Amino acid sequence: MNDVEIDRLRGPVLRSVSRSFYLSLRILPGPLRDPLSLAYLLARATDTIADTPEPPMELRSEALRNLARAIQGDAPVETVAGIRNSFAPLQNNEAEQALIDALPAILEWLELLDDRDRREVRGVLKRINKGQMLDLERFGAGSGVQSLPTASDLDEYTYLVAGCVGEFWTHTCFAHIQNFSDWAESEMLALGVQYGKGLQLINILRDIGADLRAGRCYLPGDELHSLGLTPGEILAKPARVESIVRHWHEKAESGMTAGLDYACAINQCRLRFATVLPALIGARTLSLMREAGPDVFERTVKVPRAEVRKVMASATLNFASPSSLRRMFERLR
Repeated sequence: MNDVEIDRLRGPVLRSVSRSFYLSLRILPGPLRDPLSLAYLLARATDTIADTPEPPMELRSEALRNLARAIQGDAPVETVAGIRNSFAPLQNNEAEQALIDALPAILEWLELLDDRDRREVRGVLKRINKGQMLDLERFGAGSGVQSLPTASDLDEYTYLVAGCVGEFWTHTCFAHIQNFSDWAESEMLALGVQYGKGLQLINILRDIGADLRAGRCYLPGDELHSLGLTPGEILAKPARVESIVRHWHEKAESGMTAGLDYACAINQCRLRFATVLPALIGARTLSLMREAGPDVFERTVKVPRAEVRKVMASATLNFASPSSLRRMFERLR
């Protein structure tokens, strides 16, 4: 693999499948950019395989298991080529089609990482892939609207698909960045997990209506049962779940506060800026969802691109100082 191909993967391919995370990745210090970008591409590719609607659940599960094995180095390259040839033509989104087409090159890039980074990438993908498989098993059969059984199941899911990314980010930063933080690595790991779980909760709350229409309910079934509701009744009676949504909204807000604390504990200004962006955008997304009220069940709330650019410009002008970031965070929330 040559540098031109790697530049294509970390540039146009990555940018096309990431709206906000790419903003952080592109300004990271050099030693961090490749392992974090590569992990994102692999996670997005496996997610695309799992979410491709045309193949039956059994075929998607088999493809996801095989791709997960290939990421861990336990499957031949022919396996990946077969997944690419089967799933790339099924993608309606041009960017996702290009991502699946690039799978063999992405895995080749993985082999070029140094041993430590490759182990970290494989470790975080192992957890993410477990979460994706659980998602398929719970929701892939298509028999009505299914929910996660309990709050513990939701907590496990948010850890597997996002909280573990906070761990991965922290391990990688401590390994590559001298004087990354004055805080202990254990303290940063705990904040990083909470941050990642909060970001995933925002995704869940933001997409709640679309997920319900697709047969997926991430609100815990036992909490719905306590209100005398089934998952299939939520869209007709969204006001009935206001207390449950508010509870998880508050959990997501706590995750964004953890993300802010995490970023403010980072010593390097550029890395602090890259790390805090999802928390700032997340805080604003939560604010917009509060304003939308029950409309969140009918449409997906997103921070306009112009507002994202304004947030970035403001943080840059203030040199991403902890005090200025805390003031911005309070304004956005």
